[in-house]
Amino acid sequence: MSQPADEPQGKKIIIDEDWKSQVQAEKEAAQQAASEKAPAEKPGRPKGPLPPPSLTFLTSSLGMQAMIAMGILPNPVDNTVEADLEQAKHLVDTIQMLWEKTEGNRTADETAAIDGLLHELRLAYVTVQDRPPAASGKLEV
Repeated sequence: MSQPADEPQGKKIIIDEDWKSQVQAEKEAAQQAASEKAPAEKPGRPKGPLPPPSLTFLTSSLGMQAMIAMGILPNPVDNTVEADLEQAKHLVDTIQMLWEKTEGNRTADETAAIDGLLHELRLAYVTVQDRPPAASGKLEV
């Protein structure tokens, strides 16, 4: 049998019939190792009914985020206390924007709740802004 001119002489291709089963076994071993290294499942929120969506719930949620950003409350994800005053200001400004955009459509209770929240957040912002950061860059609480 003659070889084509462009094929080098003396080299032969050997086909391993078990390569597919070898690849499959390696893939399964890699998946097993990855699943063993995977972090334990995070505990989810307690099951139960969520509160109904409302303007008060939305603004209070943003207010909590602002307090976390000011370093007043610890971050619930990693329990650290760090200040990001730019983010805090943005969140307070977002609540103010919601207050302005909902003018004439809020109940008296919603207006009182948002007014009180904005007042407390602004006082906290000024207080935190004037406080020097600790040596680690984190705020002293």
